[in-house]
Amino acid sequence: MLDPMGAALGLIFVLAVFALPIGEAMICGTILYLALAGFDTSIAAETMLQGLFNSYTLLAIPLFILAADIMNVGSLADRLLRFSQALVGRFRGGLGHVNVVSSLIFSGMSGSALADAVGMGRIIINMMTKDGKYTPSYAAAITAASATIGPIIPPSIPMVLYALVSDTSIGYLFAAGMLPGLMMGVVLILMNAWLARRRRFPVDEAVPMRAIPGVTFRAIPALLLPVILLGGIYGGVMTPTEAAAAAAAYALLVSVVFYRSVNFGQFYGALLSSGRSTANIGILIAGSLAFNYVITRENVPDMLAGWLQQFELSQVGFLIVINLLLLVLGCVLEGGAILLIIVPIFIPTVQALGIDPVHFGVVVVVNSMIGLVTPPYGLLLFVVQNITKAPLSAIIRDLMPFLYALFAALAIVTFVPDLVLFLPRLLGYQG
Repeated sequence: MLDPMGAALGLIFVLAVFALPIGEAMICGTILYLALAGFDTSIAAETMLQGLFNSYTLLAIPLFILAADIMNVGSLADRLLRFSQALVGRFRGGLGHVNVVSSLIFSGMSGSALADAVGMGRIIINMMTKDGKYTPSYAAAITAASATIGPIIPPSIPMVLYALVSDTSIGYLFAAGMLPGLMMGVVLILMNAWLARRRRFPVDEAVPMRAIPGVTFRAIPALLLPVILLGGIYGGVMTPTEAAAAAAAYALLVSVVFYRSVNFGQFYGALLSSGRSTANIGILIAGSLAFNYVITRENVPDMLAGWLQQFELSQVGFLIVINLLLLVLGCVLEGGAILLIIVPIFIPTVQALGIDPVHFGVVVVVNSMIGLVTPPYGLLLFVVQNITKAPLSAIIRDLMPFLYALFAALAIVTFVPDLVLFLPRLLGYQG
């Protein structure tokens, strides 16, 4: 007799190989499992609908996406980029530093690595490659690497997904991502500085000191967005979902009233773009909710926990295994799929070993973001390759030093949990 679980996994694999989106493949696999196991196949639809409509937390995702799309069609990205250039553009390899700093600032608004790469990244890549100052492959590489910071510094769509599967506080997860995100920015800047000296990158024209106050003043409305967003959450004024709505409304207000850079057509385009992105994520979440029913029905988390216990792994040993596994999976799977399908399987083991769930969440999210730039499947690689038209092999070659720097940051995040938990504990976290 055909094994329902094996048949479901086989169908998902085959459909994924033939380029069907992983969310839709999981829905098909779940329906096949239910049919072979003798269950009512309508359970799949019921599970998806209950999971999607009963989760208030999920509303934050389309709102954060909308806020990012509004900023991309307006002039917020340009003003933030000019502000970053005033801060660090005067050093050797300055536009590389600007690339990283602008990602640090923009990440406090979008919560999405792809939004960072497509919006801010497109602008800075054009600046870097103008007049041949930097090769297109190097501009693409540092843009892809710096975009990984976006979902680490709050707000963060992947952390919302992790909170969904682990029942962890979004507010504490957001706080836990701040220092690791800043550290990732620092290691990328240090690597860019080293490469700039080694490759003799140009010293870009500095913004005159007398112009810096004006540049800063024009950027203040945009810079206030993360302050309002995080202040509202940690001040107890707003839930993360309400803060996401406030972020979208504020981005529209600033773009229309202060900067007057968004017309109705552009706003309509932002709505369409955010709707498409939300639908893609929604299908992925729906598929994972349905397939997680199968995983739970087959008792896979407990079986895996029992299998791991026989190795008597310590917390450190388990985290090493998880990092290696997720890094390998990141080469072939999208980050959202890892968070929604793979991570829930390990939650019982995390609890049994006494690993802090907030710390584990940051480790997982950092890992999944590194997966976005890990060959051969890294999604950000294809995004920046499409922008620059540089050969993918050249982009990967220039990316490797930055990838090593990100691995070093991941090691620190993994083995120094106090760094991750410092800010959450200041905010009252008891973990």
